[in-house]
Amino acid sequence: MISNKTNSAMIQETLEEFAKTGMNQLKESLETLLNQLMIAEREDFIGATPYERSPERMYYSNGFKNKKLLTRSGELELSLPQVRDGDFYPSCLTKGEKVEQALKLALAEAYVQGVSTRRMKDITEELCGKEPSSTQVSRYAKVLDDEVKKFKDRPLGKYCYVYFDAQYEKVRHEGTVRSLAVLKAIGVTEDGFREVLDISCSLSEAEVHWRGFIEGLLSRGMHGVQLIISDDHKGLRKAIQATLPSVKWQRCLFHLAQNAGAYAPKANMKEEISSAVKEIYQAIDKDEALSRMQKVIERYKDRALKFCDWLEESFVEGLTFFDFPKAH
Repeated sequence: MISNKTNSAMIQETLEEFAKTGMNQLKESLETLLNQLMIAEREDFIGATPYERSPERMYYSNGFKNKKLLTRSGELELSLPQVRDGDFYPSCLTKGEKVEQALKLALAEAYVQGVSTRRMKDITEELCGKEPSSTQVSRYAKVLDDEVKKFKDRPLGKYCYVYFDAQYEKVRHEGTVRSLAVLKAIGVTEDGFREVLDISCSLSEAEVHWRGFIEGLLSRGMHGVQLIISDDHKGLRKAIQATLPSVKWQRCLFHLAQNAGAYAPKANMKEEISSAVKEIYQAIDKDEALSRMQKVIERYKDRALKFCDWLEESFVEGLTFFDFPKAH
């Protein structure tokens, strides 16, 4: 608690001055504000103001130490209050750090997104008046690495439904640009909440990569899975059969409708066939869906035989969800 009226008044004056000058004097205002806050915090720590005789006094002031802090508003010149024989450090700063945490995270994020170190130096120098070294940028990126590790190592629980999918991103790998598979798992709890369970990067969607990914989820405690939703990727299907053989599988309806278009005999029939597929899975229950499927087959057997054969063979895999509560 800030007890000294003089410090409180100075802090108030600084805030009022900042309100008047706005961004023009932001750096100076921040320096004044932080310096006054640190002095006030030292007085609370000591239990007395400078030269005050107080039975609550525990320590004595010991001057100031200059400290520079690189922030998004420029490099701040701060006066760090010292305490004789006391383990004091202002809570508004992090011991040993010379760069503001928010700026550090912003630089780390830019690094992860692929912005070159040289370009980041230029931007930081323009914004803050000082550039970070490549070593510092790499160190800041580790902040994000640590957070990702915590996320990937956290224990999992019970999930009724689990979605598996992958998307491809262009990355630099061994000096060349390649497509990288980003494997993803999303779980749905008994309460109906979705949760990202894990994300993993791999050079392909081969069975071995999917299997390792799913085994990692199981080793972290994922259990109670009743239904898996995914597309019909061979590597993923084999991995599911190997790791979760007793769990029902729902073929992704979005991909199913997309795949249907590939069996259209003419390009101008693709949209029509995709709409026919959607009609099937929008039925009230599984019996009606199967009835609709037969009607679609009858409708197209003379015009699109390959589509009808594919529908009869594959579409039942897209109707598993009817075995579960309608609200779900």
